[in-house]
Amino acid sequence: MTVYVDDARIPATVGTLTANWSHLFADTQAELHEFAAGIGLQRAWFQPGTAYGDRPSPYWNYAVTDNKRRQAIRAGAQSVTAREAVRIIRRRAPQAAAAAGKDTTR
Repeated sequence: MTVYVDDARIPATVGTLTANWSHLFADTQAELHEFAAGIGLQRAWFQPGTAYGDRPSPYWNYAVTDNKRRQAIRAGAQSVTAREAVRIIRRRAPQAAAAAGKDTTR
């Protein structure tokens, strides 16, 4: 199992914080939540993604600022490009659906 953080660095304002944001994600949600808690992210900040009909979204993540991104890398997250992130996340879509008991062959 691996935790990843991409280099998207999307400028955005969340509440009163304006920052560049990247995506922290993992092979499993359980691993992601454990890692996120370890670097001080609140579970309420988890972004589950948007479901596709009866299929769960594979795009779940935590958005992280540059400071948290660096902290995640120091804690062992693998740095990937935004393009690599999309490929990794798309690969896990069938596994996410299977874990939720959904048919991905439709």
